[in-house]
Amino acid sequence: MAAKINPFTFIQQVRAETSKVTWPTRRETVITTIMVFIMVVIAALFFFALDQLLGWGIGLILGN
Repeated sequence: MAAKINPFTFIQQVRAETSKVTWPTRRETVITTIMVFIMVVIAALFFFALDQLLGWGIGLILGN
């Protein structure tokens, strides 16, 4: 079982750990966000095209 520590010590440890984190700059965050949106659009277009292609193929097989 983990040893219990008081809340004050816990807060000090959390602050010490968060000060070690390398936070991204605003520019890095914006660029990463834009890249994520671009990848989402590409994935959506890919799956839309695949869905249309499979639907067309199944339509040919079933004669609809």
